[in-house]
Amino acid sequence: MLRYFCRLLCAAALSLSGGIAETPAVIAIRNARIVTVSGPVIAKGTVVVRNGLIEAVGENAAPPADAWIIDGAGLTVYPGLIDAMNTLGLSDSGPMTAATGGGRRGGGPPPTTSSGPPAPPARGPEDRPLNTSYLLAADQISPSDRRIEAARNAGFTSAVTFPNRNIFSGQGAVINLAGERAGNMVVHSPTGMLLTMRSAGFSGGFPASLMGVIAYIRQIYLDAAQYKTAKEIYAAHPVGNRRPDYDKHLEGVLAAPRILLPAGNPKEIERMLRFGQELQQDTILYGLAEGYRAAGTLKRHNAKALIDLRWPEKSRDTDPEQIDSLRSLEMRDKAPSTAAELKKAGVPFAFYAGALTQPSDTSKAVKKAIDAGLPAADALRALTLSPAEIFGVADRLGSIDKGKIANLIVTDGELFQDRTKIRYVLVDGVKYEPAPEPSASPSESTR
Repeated sequence: MLRYFCRLLCAAALSLSGGIAETPAVIAIRNARIVTVSGPVIAKGTVVVRNGLIEAVGENAAPPADAWIIDGAGLTVYPGLIDAMNTLGLSDSGPMTAATGGGRRGGGPPPTTSSGPPAPPARGPEDRPLNTSYLLAADQISPSDRRIEAARNAGFTSAVTFPNRNIFSGQGAVINLAGERAGNMVVHSPTGMLLTMRSAGFSGGFPASLMGVIAYIRQIYLDAAQYKTAKEIYAAHPVGNRRPDYDKHLEGVLAAPRILLPAGNPKEIERMLRFGQELQQDTILYGLAEGYRAAGTLKRHNAKALIDLRWPEKSRDTDPEQIDSLRSLEMRDKAPSTAAELKKAGVPFAFYAGALTQPSDTSKAVKKAIDAGLPAADALRALTLSPAEIFGVADRLGSIDKGKIANLIVTDGELFQDRTKIRYVLVDGVKYEPAPEPSASPSESTR
């Protein structure tokens, strides 16, 4: 009786907006269907969580005597979903975009100095324009970002989050989507450098065009290679030699374990893959609106891809009298088939949800990929184990295995079915109950 009373007090003290977080040290979900992703589905089994880690999983796993029991009869346990590219936790970052055109359209604000006013237009690569490669997403995480709760309610327990304001935007981090402090949330950092093809515009100085951006990136990597060599020479022979000047922009470039480049159509995909090879960097492509037309190219280059779940659609601001091109119509129709085509070709890929934070939006987007030929099991993998593998954290995230971080979601049906509800979300072993999704207003339901 005393134990039960203490648990009630703990739950009341940790009431959160949109859900209740409970922190028993041991939780056991028993008699549930368990989709491990890394192995076969367990028709009826138990998952034991202790101190934020998966202690045991299987048909014969027994709940410890000190466990908080969740009856899983009629429920299914999945690994928590991972958003493979986002700005979650970085409240001052703009939306993700895979556009490769010039100008500042859809991108971030003009470059600023540390005091705030716009920086003078850059005249060349030596000015390091639009380069914040030294920024670490892990140092900028804000647990109060309201989008975190919305994403968690949609079943996302982790995200690979990146600053995205500049050409060299900064170093990403794998984070868990819960925690009282930013330090509690970071799983791995740095995880890669996000590069955009965003130029300063023709009135903003160098680089002012896509050609200028590519030339600029190329020059930065040449500078970084020379800088690295100079540092190595000085480290080996400091006596009698002048030390090289410290350059934080190049330090950031050298620290990145991989780069992410945007690409939409087959021409851009080929260009960015060759560019990554030229730079001698482990490269991941993101966007891939027309990836269904380039599966063979991606396979030949042994590429890895991140597919945007925000499928192309006609802009609401478009003139209703304007006639769409055949290519635009084809892209809207076939974009959801990109994942199926990459699966057939054997190209590693993962999904990123972008702005899709409502459960119904995410499920509908994934269901379009499934309807276009992607097996449901592979759709789940593209949101769990595949992003963990692509970013090098599969030893701790992405599947339900002993010893991994206890990031789980518990549903009352198949995950991507329309009527399925997420009953519980566990992040680092802490249990949340998502608030019901708001009903659409009459105006929204008619769109």
